[in-house]
Amino acid sequence: MQKTVIMEHPLIKHKIGLIRRTETGSRDFRALIGEIAMYMCYEATRDLKLKDVEIETPICKTTVQELAGKKLAVVPILRAGLGMVDGMLAMIPAAKVGHIGLYRDPQTLEPVEYYCKLPADCGEREVFVVDPMLATGGSSVAAIQMLKDKGVKKIRFMCIIAAPEGVARMQKAHPDVDLYIGALDDHLNDHGYIVPGLGDAGDRIFGTK
Repeated sequence: MQKTVIMEHPLIKHKIGLIRRTETGSRDFRALIGEIAMYMCYEATRDLKLKDVEIETPICKTTVQELAGKKLAVVPILRAGLGMVDGMLAMIPAAKVGHIGLYRDPQTLEPVEYYCKLPADCGEREVFVVDPMLATGGSSVAAIQMLKDKGVKKIRFMCIIAAPEGVARMQKAHPDVDLYIGALDDHLNDHGYIVPGLGDAGDRIFGTK
């Protein structure tokens, strides 16, 4: 059964407030996106499976717990999703990284695929799809469908800011994918932007217009 988790951690809320500000420049914006992704990753991995392992400390032998399998992957939706990768890898450094390239047609607001490169064993991994914004949901729905078509069975989606329209679309299209959301905003405007949102995340991460 699908989970939709809205983050309540004070540090996440504080840093999201900072990235919303018009005066936050690209350097600080990039750093904050990575920090938010790191905190969100901590929250989104609470239910990863553990196994008992016997080790030897300097004092004696003991049993500790480690991640079972350790097969994780992070797949950012290009280009804005790249801003979340370093934060994710800070928490799960052994994860492999894939990339899915989609852009939104400005007329139809629907996603157009231009790139997909995944780890060879992606079908055996728990995959975290990351994108700072979940607006209409078109790109995220398409990216997750691409992963499923390539045999990926365990998928989680993480975004920093979401619109209710995008959440509803994701829940309908992929009811088996858990959603982890930093902040749920009010609505989409006529141009498909999240309100109040933070503008175009890709432009603000990379300093482009």
